[in-house]
Amino acid sequence: MSLLLNLLSGLMLVSGAILVVISGVGLLRFPDFYSRIQAAGMTDTLCMILILGGLMLRTDSLEVGAKLLFTLVFLFFTAPAASHALTKAARQCKLSPWRSDKEDESSQP
Repeated sequence: MSLLLNLLSGLMLVSGAILVVISGVGLLRFPDFYSRIQAAGMTDTLCMILILGGLMLRTDSLEVGAKLLFTLVFLFFTAPAASHALTKAARQCKLSPWRSDKEDESSQP
């Protein structure tokens, strides 16, 4: 049973780490603020579930497991709310989304 828990925990931790890297690449590659927020917001929730879940499987202490679970629940509700607040603030500041047809209009005389 211990081997199965270690394998499952390791798989969750590695999967979460890979998704964090993919999210970072999305932050660097996407053209505007809104698509970058989506790249970060969509993956960070799944990453934290995988990483904190993997850590919960590795712990021997009930107290540490409870703290990890509390952290997971807290982040599960606050991370999407933070992404929403950032997007709403950008819209209120009239930050327009990137469009590929803007380049065509600016290049014409």
